[in-house]
Amino acid sequence: MKKNILALCCLLFAINGMAQIQAVTSNGDEVVLYNDGTWKYVKKNDENAVKIDTNRTAFLKSKEAAFLVKSNIVPVGVYLNSKKWSFKKADRDGEAEYSFQLKSKDGYGMMMAERVEIPLESLRNIALENAKEASPDVKITHEEYRNVNGVKVLCMQMDGTIQGIKFSYLGYYFSFEKGTIQFITYTAQSLLSEYRQDMEELLNGFVLVK
Repeated sequence: MKKNILALCCLLFAINGMAQIQAVTSNGDEVVLYNDGTWKYVKKNDENAVKIDTNRTAFLKSKEAAFLVKSNIVPVGVYLNSKKWSFKKADRDGEAEYSFQLKSKDGYGMMMAERVEIPLESLRNIALENAKEASPDVKITHEEYRNVNGVKVLCMQMDGTIQGIKFSYLGYYFSFEKGTIQFITYTAQSLLSEYRQDMEELLNGFVLVK
């Protein structure tokens, strides 16, 4: 799968979001530990807490999404339309388990898994703090809880700039006792309206696997 400049920049952004470690101090404060030895508090000021609405729509996988890609780390998977999306298992040294591409187009995705449970509210804050390390101007432009194939996920869109490229990053975040998933799609901001339906269709293929 050949990666262009847009894909590589957004990939660096996404990988940065998994390159840090969450920890808890002896006082119970959540912090993020960075690879360079620095750390930062995860903001948890109740007075400034963000209220996230719940979308009452039931989001279901597309009938055309018939091919199941299963994680080998956490018991989840994604049904995809193989006529629209290609996928491959990521390189051994990569942070993502799978990468995806909208065939012959500049729409991309990846699924990252780890065997650690993180509350969704904390995961949201950590993802944002980490994103700012790669893209200081990044902002959450939309967020809501969704029911996707019977699973509660946090849906979040972040827009930012990396190396002068304006990108949009739309993903589902999920965590339970068996692990945490960041399942994201991304493209240039100027292409989001064109690809959004396909990106959401991929995201809505997310399922728990027995």
